[in-house]
Amino acid sequence: MKYSIRRQITAIFIGLLVFILGGVLVINTGFLGTYYLSHKSQELMRTYSEVDRIFVEGKLTETSSLNNILIRTEKANVDLVVVDAGGNAVFSTLGTEDPRFKEMTVGLLMGIAGVNVADVIRQSDAYTIYRDDAQGVTGDVEYLKMRGRLSDGSWFIMQSPLASIQESASLANRFLIYLGVIGIIFGGILIWLFSRRITQPVMELARLSQEMANLNFEARYTRNGEDEIGVLGRNFNRMSAQLEKTVSELKRANNRLQKDIEQKEKIEDMRNEFLGNVSHELKTPLALIQGYAEGLKEGVNDDPESREFYCDVIMDEAGKMNMMVKNLLALNQLEFGNDEVQFERFDIVRLVQGVIASCEILVQQAGASIDFIADESLYVWADEFKTEQVVRNYLTNAIHHVENEKRIEVRIIADDGKARISVFNSGKPIPEEDIPKLWDKFYKVDKAHTREYGGNGIGLSIVKAIMESFHQKYGVKNFENGVAFWFELDAKTDGSLPEKGNASLH
Repeated sequence: MKYSIRRQITAIFIGLLVFILGGVLVINTGFLGTYYLSHKSQELMRTYSEVDRIFVEGKLTETSSLNNILIRTEKANVDLVVVDAGGNAVFSTLGTEDPRFKEMTVGLLMGIAGVNVADVIRQSDAYTIYRDDAQGVTGDVEYLKMRGRLSDGSWFIMQSPLASIQESASLANRFLIYLGVIGIIFGGILIWLFSRRITQPVMELARLSQEMANLNFEARYTRNGEDEIGVLGRNFNRMSAQLEKTVSELKRANNRLQKDIEQKEKIEDMRNEFLGNVSHELKTPLALIQGYAEGLKEGVNDDPESREFYCDVIMDEAGKMNMMVKNLLALNQLEFGNDEVQFERFDIVRLVQGVIASCEILVQQAGASIDFIADESLYVWADEFKTEQVVRNYLTNAIHHVENEKRIEVRIIADDGKARISVFNSGKPIPEEDIPKLWDKFYKVDKAHTREYGGNGIGLSIVKAIMESFHQKYGVKNFENGVAFWFELDAKTDGSLPEKGNASLH
């Protein structure tokens, strides 16, 4: 990455090293000389105090005192010459033949004449410390000099060359440059390597945040550690888990809201459809009832037979309206789940036989015959009352539409834990394009024929609602000579029941 933390840390470290090295070089060049002069001045003053004490106490002849002066001046790289009031050399760290001895003696006699005031470093009644870069017999050498009088009246002069400090500063600067370059190279390499320990956890946190941004809350921070990054990683994990929980709750709430909206829209559509269909279905019987009632009131036909016919029509239409309202109420309860399903074990063969027996009069009126093909008993799990409604709807529907040889066949077959009940009636097959619409409320393939026997197109809708509440299959199948409606139930046979056989009703 162009702006990675690893690169930034390395750049900051190298920049810091360069800044420190540059600062040291500037300080070393600009202030080392001043510090050296201050330190050397202190050294000259200490040497002066020691020499003054020895001269005052008269211990110059003692070997130990002499050695102390020689050791001190040699260690401090200081040349010392002391002369008495008559100008005779009393003590010198230099030989009399040394050019520096003569130069220092002459300088002592001349005083500080010609010395720039700016070169004076420290001055008192007893001595003066100053810089002297005048050319002498020893060449162009700069000295730090101290000239004055001792307490016994003797004159002294001390000097120390300043060339060593300049050389030391130059050497120190070169050494610092070499050391700084090596430190920058190796330090940069080390910080580049060690920065991985910081940047890798940060990169993992960056990847984790990217996964969270993509709503993937399964990703977790896996590195351990008690430092700030480790704490941040554990907080990321807790935040991810909390976000996952929150998002899940939001999705569930959104799903429930979506279902509620869909249910509301469905209810609204059903309400509009219901009102439209009911208005359409009630229009004809209400018109007939109103027409025949007005005829009775106005005495269109005064003979008893006509009045009885009018009354029969009114009663028949009122009965149809009453049946339609009952069917609509039952369908409404089924579709909205208000009618609880009571599952129980019962004999489907016995139930179908009872329905066939109750419809015997309708079968005779239609001039039809019923064949019932089933074992002597077959137990199923379902709601017995609702199952009877399904069988009765199928059977009455078959009776009203039976044609040709006027044959109805009811068959119960057990297969692989299922009982299939089918009701076949001979007659005209249902057009294929109408089959998907059969289960819709108020849908009629032959409206005139349905109106003739008092149907209202609700029966098959009730069948659909009941079978969906059972979570079982149902359907219709065309044959060349008729139509068969069927449905399935969970079956369970009992070995203790009588031997199975076929039952047939005509």
